Amino acid sequence: MIRWGIAGAGNIANTFAKDLSLVAENELVAVTSRSLEKAKKFAGTYNATHAFGSYQELFESDTVDVVYIATPHTSHAQMSIAAMSQNKHVLCEKPLGVNSAEVHKMISVAKKNNVFLMEALWTRFNPTILKVKELIENGAIGDVGYLHADFAFYGLDRDEKGRLLNPDLAGGSVLDIGIYPIFLSYLLLGMPEEIIAKSKFFKTGAEIQTAMLFEYENAQAMLYSGLSSNAEMKAKITGSKGSIYIKPRWHEATGFILEKDGETKDMQIGKRGKGYTYEIKEVQHCLEQGKKESQRWSHKNSMDLCKLLDTVREKSGIKFPFES
Repeated sequence: MIRWGIAGAGNIANTFAKDLSLVAENELVAVTSRSLEKAKKFAGTYNATHAFGSYQELFESDTVDVVYIATPHTSHAQMSIAAMSQNKHVLCEKPLGVNSAEVHKMISVAKKNNVFLMEALWTRFNPTILKVKELIENGAIGDVGYLHADFAFYGLDRDEKGRLLNPDLAGGSVLDIGIYPIFLSYLLLGMPEEIIAKSKFFKTGAEIQTAMLFEYENAQAMLYSGLSSNAEMKAKITGSKGSIYIKPRWHEATGFILEKDGETKDMQIGKRGKGYTYEIKEVQHCLEQGKKESQRWSHKNSMDLCKLLDTVREKSGIKFPFES
């Protein structure tokens, strides 16, 4: 039985806890929050034995094997390093760090303490995404020449001091949701040769729209993230022999459409729970095999993804106040 602790008791932590209950041989044992009362309520809801009123208490306790970091972006590195320094394995919400310097330090601490570390990029383990990747690698749509993916919703009515619109909390669309289209392009086409990016900003200074063009030797990827309007969130990958459309919302899809040779096939794949079950199983598999990183989403993959995020931010002028 793998014993889990959750750092943070917000919406994503609740979703994760629900999916954790669906995976055999994994159990939620402890939760921590800045508010002990909130932690106790969360623990009661999901039948966790322990509740802590400080993060360090959880990290120093002997109650858990793995800590899931579900706090805001700006605390990911600090929290993960604190947990790993107490010899806890870590599954950290995306983005793994706010910038490459943070990610590099996190990976170094993981290696120094000989513990498992993985970025919780749940879409990487989604059955639909796995199948699409397999089809493309096997040449089902020929040579890929074009990819389009977006992720947007209206968020300008949120609390301006909250995580989404506050630059001090690494707010904006790119790190929060732009990471998904960037990830898909990286997963299917690799590292681009050139990146073009342009952003619009909110009155708080937070970025709220970013359009991106990733240039490859024989392909282009058109990517977008935004908080000023909704988007269809249907991904399209087109090749020399056909096209694949990943159904909305593509980052948590349950199927796709394959168009080839004049025929259209609607492929229903499905998923269990919200979809976090698959990254939980990946952590379980790695720990059972004694691995300190996932082969499906490795430390290098997280470093590459963060470099892409850094480049997009550099090109479009996104900088956070706390960055020197």
